[in-house]
Amino acid sequence: MSMKTGGGEDEPITDINVTPLVDVSLVLVIILMVTAPIMVQSDLKVTIPKAVTDEAKNEDHVTVTIDKTGQTSINEKKVKTPDEIEQWTVRKLDKSTDKVVIIKADEGVDEGIVLDALDSIKKAKPKKIYFATQQKGKSEK
Repeated sequence: MSMKTGGGEDEPITDINVTPLVDVSLVLVIILMVTAPIMVQSDLKVTIPKAVTDEAKNEDHVTVTIDKTGQTSINEKKVKTPDEIEQWTVRKLDKSTDKVVIIKADEGVDEGIVLDALDSIKKAKPKKIYFATQQKGKSEK
């Protein structure tokens, strides 16, 4: 199977050039990789407390977000009662391979609300529960 270059013959070139297809496919994969983490974030705005912590690990996890008014969401789903928190956490943990829950609570939220959510999350039996914090600056320690 040799390739004809059309040097003196009047035959059309019938080979498919796959280079543009590969280029476009790679660009689409990169766009998907960049935008996927943004799609899962909650629309509740929280200011998480600052602490000295280990670096974040890249794990498949369930994120429980609590804003300063006490509104709660699990990944992108807003929930209202502790029973709903438990039910949705169980559903999300069933889909998760690591069974990790990260709680993002606003630093101005009442501690009782966070503890109620923590109790509901514990009933879902995750392997690990983390509290999200911001890294403190060296002068803030």
